[in-house]
Amino acid sequence: MYIVSSMGVTGVRSEITTDIGAMVKVVRENTSIPCAVGFGISTPEQAKKMADLSDGAIVGSAIVRLIAEHGRNAAAYVYDFVKAMKEGMIA
Repeated sequence: MYIVSSMGVTGVRSEITTDIGAMVKVVRENTSIPCAVGFGISTPEQAKKMADLSDGAIVGSAIVRLIAEHGRNAAAYVYDFVKAMKEGMIA
């Protein structure tokens, strides 16, 4: 299940202030399917925090931004970004 971290439009956020723990608790009380948090996650620290509270973190806009910036050359930038996000979540 996709848990939206905040209300508003999608995009990079400097911080997420919504009580994600409470939202995940409600989801887990009502279903046993995995849940991950997304919407505005753009740093390894944010991804780790969301993954620690749920079953994972969803990152979209930050990757789209890299593709928009680098066009056909974006693959290496996306790879490095995703690798850093993964490493940050494991730390």
